[in-house]
Order: sequence, then C-alpha cells, then structure tokens
Amino acid sequence: MPTWQLRLLRGRPGNPPRLQTYQVELPAEAYLIDAVEKIWAEQDRDLLFRHACHHASCGACGVRVNGRERLMCITPLREFAPDRPIVVEPLRHFPWLGDLLVDVSPMMRRMSAVGFAVIRRDELTADRPLPEGVEKATRFEDCIECGLCLSACPVMAADEAYLGPATLSAIERMLAEPRGADRGRLLALADDPHGVWRCHSAMECTAVCPSNVDPAAAIGRLRRYLLAEKLRRWLGGGR
Repeated sequence: MPTWQLRLLRGRPGNPPRLQTYQVELPAEAYLIDAVEKIWAEQDRDLLFRHACHHASCGACGVRVNGRERLMCITPLREFAPDRPIVVEPLRHFPWLGDLLVDVSPMMRRMSAVGFAVIRRDELTADRPLPEGVEKATRFEDCIECGLCLSACPVMAADEAYLGPATLSAIERMLAEPRGADRGRLLALADDPHGVWRCHSAMECTAVCPSNVDPAAAIGRLRRYLLAEKLRRWLGGGR
C-alpha cells in the first residue's frame, strides 16, 4: 500500500501558520478526505478541518490543494505521486479559524441577503416518467455554497465588499426563476459598485466550481440583463 506525504497548514489566529508533514498509508483508490481523516484519527486529534457528506453535495470540505481550490471528498489520491508532497491549505478570502478551517459565514450572509432558494424547477424530469414508487421529484440548485469560487476569485482579495461569484450567480438564477424574489432589489444589488461590474472576468470561479454552476457565464448573463434593463428604461424615458 502506498505511503502518501501530506503537508497540512497548521496554526491558530495570532500565531504564524506553518506547514506540518504527515505520512499516511492508504490505497490509491482513496480520496484526500480519507487521508486527512486518518491523520486526525491516528496522529493529530487537534487538527481542525470541516467535512460532512463525503460525496460533493454539501461543500464543507473545500480547501486549496497544491495551490488549487478543491473538495477533499472528490480529490482522489491517485492524482498525486506518493513521493511528492500534497500541500493542503485553507481557502483564501475567508476569516481563518485555524488549520484548514475558515469561517464561511460572510458568504452565507450574502446568500441569505439575496434570498437564494435551493429548490428549483425540475426541468430534467418534467417530461420523463418517474420510477415506480416515486410520486414526486425535487431538484435542488447546483450551487452547494462550498466557497471555492470565492477563494479562487482575485477580486475578493482586493475588495472585501465584493458580492462574489457565488452570490452574483445566485442573483442571476433568482432573476431567471424568481420564486417570489424582489426583482428590483436583486437588480440593485447586482448593479452596486461592489456587484457585477467589479468582476474582472478572470474565469477562475468557473475553473474551480465542482457543481457545474459556471459562475463566470452567469455573471456575463447578469451583465447583459442589467444593460438591457438600463436600455429599456432609457428608451422608455426612465419609466
């Protein structure tokens, strides 16, 4: 069984963080979350990290792996060489709580301010018969609020008030399918100086998104929507 070398960022606020090296034996079919959990269980019970579902539906285990935002639960160890270190660090642009743990409440407050509804129209099965014994299918929004897009976004480093790709994508979805949302308020949020125009189109958000939300495309659609609204008001004399 191969031995993997993990270098985990360790520390607490107020003290300089450090990278600490651990050796862990696991089969190549295992995932990064398995390695971190084994380190916690057998070597270091003080290690702080977050996890829950183990199948990329909760977004809890987001970290940076060798400088790239990933979910540990869907990052297979076979992607790495056993003789090369796997560097695991917390997400950027969030308050750091210690080790691999960050405070995601700023993102959650932004999503709450939008009133993002997690249940959406189920167009995928609308024209298909349901399996026997299933009376109704419910579809959830693709965004799992993992925060990877915010960590990867270069604008978040320069503007703490920037709504960020997750929230702007949520606004675009709520305009496409309002579900009782205040359309005028959503447009005002998106058109704010810290809203959609602050995006630099780096596309990093889409590159790291594990749920096919494609925030960069959603932001592009939202910009076009706002421009169309402005043009409509201008042609209508401000009405």
